[in-house]
This record gives sequence, C-alpha cells and structure tokens, in this order.
Amino acid sequence: MITAAAVAVMTLLAACGGGSTVDDDPVGDGQGGIVKVRAGYVSAIDQIGLPVALETGQFEEQGLDVELAQPFPTGVDALNALQSGSVDFVQAGTPIISAAQKGIDLVLLGNYTGSSTQRSIDRTMAVVATDKAGIDGTNLATLKGKRIGVSVGSINHLYLLGLLQKANLAATDVRIVNTAPPDMAVALQTNGIDVAIVWDPWPIVITDQVSGAKEVLRGGGYIPFIGYIVATRSFVEQNPEVVTKFLTARAGVDQWMRKNAADAAESAARWLPGTKPEVADRAMQYNVEQLDGRFSQCNYLALDTISRLLAEQDVVEADFDVNKYFEPGPILQVMQSRPELFEDLPAVPQAAAISDGYQFSRDAAMKACP
Repeated sequence: MITAAAVAVMTLLAACGGGSTVDDDPVGDGQGGIVKVRAGYVSAIDQIGLPVALETGQFEEQGLDVELAQPFPTGVDALNALQSGSVDFVQAGTPIISAAQKGIDLVLLGNYTGSSTQRSIDRTMAVVATDKAGIDGTNLATLKGKRIGVSVGSINHLYLLGLLQKANLAATDVRIVNTAPPDMAVALQTNGIDVAIVWDPWPIVITDQVSGAKEVLRGGGYIPFIGYIVATRSFVEQNPEVVTKFLTARAGVDQWMRKNAADAAESAARWLPGTKPEVADRAMQYNVEQLDGRFSQCNYLALDTISRLLAEQDVVEADFDVNKYFEPGPILQVMQSRPELFEDLPAVPQAAAISDGYQFSRDAAMKACP
C-alpha cells in the first residue's frame, strides 16, 4: 500500500508537471524506454482510476511516466485542456458531445465508467429527498410539480429525464433548478429545492448533511451512464503504442479496484479533497459496478441515447453521429491480448460484440443490448 506521504509526493509532482507530453524520442526518454504522457481527470469518485493507477504502479508497469494535471472541476474544463494540448488523455462524459460538435477532433478510446454488456447502467445515480417532499421511488409520478435540483446538461439532468419518461411526465411537469452538486445540500436544507438528483458521492454527502434526507431511489437502469477515455485524433494516430499501453494500465487498475473496493476507497479519500473515508467507501461500492473499460455495440448505443436526450432539450444539435468518434481498435486489441484483465466481468453478449471498423446501427444495437 502506498503511504500518505508517498501520495503527497506524487501529488506535488503531478501539480508541477510542465506542458510537455510524449517525448520527441519515439522509444521514450532514453532511460529504459519510459514514455512521458500527461493525463487529466475530474475530481469525482468515478474518475479516480487515473490516480489509483499511479499508486498501484499500473502505468509504470506499461513503461509510461504519467503526470496528472490538477483535477478539473468539470468535463468541459478537461476537454478544453485536451484541445489546448496541455494533456494527452482526459476522462469525460456528456460534455464530449457538445465539444465534438464545436470542432474538437476527439476520439473515444475506452470507458472509465459504463457497461459493455447492457443498454443502461446508472448505479452511481440517486434521488435524494426528505419525507416532506412526498417522493416515492416506486411511484415516479410523485415527482410531478416538484422543484428538482440537477446540473443542467449533465448526466444527472439526463437521469431526471429518464425518470420522467418512465413516469410519462414531461420536463415541464416539474421545475428544474440548475444546481451544482456541492450546493445541493444547502438548497435542500433551505427549501430551495424539493429533490436533489446527483451522482456519487453527493447523494451520500447530502444524506449525511441534511436532517431527514434519504435516498428514495438509486439506479434502476433509466439511462446509460457514460464516461470515456478521450484523446485527440492526431495524438492517437501518432502514438498508437502509447494508447494501447495506457488502456492496458487502465484495464489493470479497473480490475484491481473491482477486486479491492475498500482499498480503492482509501485512495479516493486521499485524492479527492474533503471526501471523508466513510463516504468514499460507500460510494466506491456503487462505482465498481460500472468499471468496464471494454467497447461493444452497447457503448455506441449509450452515447447515441444520451445525445438524443440532450438534443430533445436543445442542449446539443440533433443527429450526432457516434461513428465519427469511437476508435475501438486499441481497446479491442487489449481485450484480445489481455483477456485476464476482464475475466471477472460478465462476458460481452456475442450479438453485441464488435470488431475494428464497426459501424453503429441503432436498431441492431437495441436488439443486441439487453
């Protein structure tokens, strides 16, 4: 186990890293073939795989010297850093759609959260309310007329839309209050909102901070939770071996976290400022259920579903072509060459399996992904 002191040293090194990325020398820096890359992540429990990979030596095992940028507040900030060239890899979810439509030539290389075996997974999402709100998680119609705190355009907004769709309610049947996750506890406590819908660890934080607050619903498969490892197309084309090594390391640490959730939670508490160990531990139990770096038709369908939901709300443009942004070759190579890194996961349904060059068909994917 890496000590807290060692973590502090690594954090300092990551913070002090310059803007350089892969060395000009294609075989490394001349010292054992080590290749330097920079990566960025958002300060959230589901993105903790990057720093944990440093702690567990997964990147070093692959001959990569990975320097982490300071955690980004949002996926938008992470993608801006990717576009500027200050990092080589980032982790991002729904903001990739808008970023791609604005011209960032990005590609999706693997998942940091999601599922390659089913259509929807959302175990890291929860609905939090007090008894006075009158919300029944088994009767979603009780959401009607309520003031609901979400981050507009983010995954929790989409989760709300999935709940409303299931209840045959329109978005106009509730009052959506744009609320940042750190502000939700206060908003719920002061009656600014009736309901908070958000991702971990915030549901756990809110229930701890607000008297009478409880999770009235968690998960349920209402939407696909998406989160991808992202790079620019030019970087991927110029550094294919680096990409494969990076994805191999991520697959390794994801498996380690699935098997060692408590230890992963300890790491998360160190890397995410202000996160209590007991909160990280509870949140990690849900997070590991979505650690599946593989690609299948289900991942294409997930992004297509999210993009259509956002387009219906006029958050992004319609007709987002997911085929333009997936680059499945590298992760498929890892899946083939290192199958032991995924042996603890459910097998990808044969009907949903893809090969390099796969072209998404919504109808076929809907049939292939349960």
